[in-house]
Amino acid sequence: QVQLVESGGGLVQAGGSLRLSCAASGIVFSISAMGWYRQAPGKQRELVAAIFRGSSTKYADSVKGRFTISRDNAKNTVYLQMMSLKPEDTAVYYCHKELTNYWGQGTQVTVSS
Repeated sequence: QVQLVESGGGLVQAGGSLRLSCAASGIVFSISAMGWYRQAPGKQRELVAAIFRGSSTKYADSVKGRFTISRDNAKNTVYLQMMSLKPEDTAVYYCHKELTNYWGQGTQVTVSS
């Protein structure tokens, strides 16, 4: 059974930082491409960042230079370090195993101005 469990969301002031974690089970994590997505109210879900086998990465233009995706294959965990947060980063953040229909339950990130 595949499980993706996010944690680390919360309420933070603009300019602050948060680190999201996604613990995966039921998959061969070390060869899995993993992504972080977000969905704000009234908007479509969008890719924030992805990390591939070999740890190459890609980012949405809106978060480049502020967010960092990383992985720990020993812990089957993918992280999203978010810095210099802005109110427009407010959304539910989801972990996703790329090229599949496996999603986490989401974690709320709220950035106050």
